[in-house]
Amino acid sequence: MSTNPFDDETASFHVLVNDEGQYSLWPSRVPVPAGWAVVLRDRPRAECVSHVDAEWTDMRPRSLVEAMRAADGERP
Repeated sequence: MSTNPFDDETASFHVLVNDEGQYSLWPSRVPVPAGWAVVLRDRPRAECVSHVDAEWTDMRPRSLVEAMRAADGERP
């Protein structure tokens, strides 16, 4: 039986972020997909989850936040 690498509590993980400011927890042994940048590298899964919880406080994509601000007449 194969184990899902995203659920392996003993594996090393990266935290990724994309241009929209969205975060992803990513197994270190799996290639990083195009369009994503590593912001925290080779850490325990729990540490990565804590980092994402602390940093990703607004789930809305960056483009939506900017569009909503523009609709309200705010400057980005």
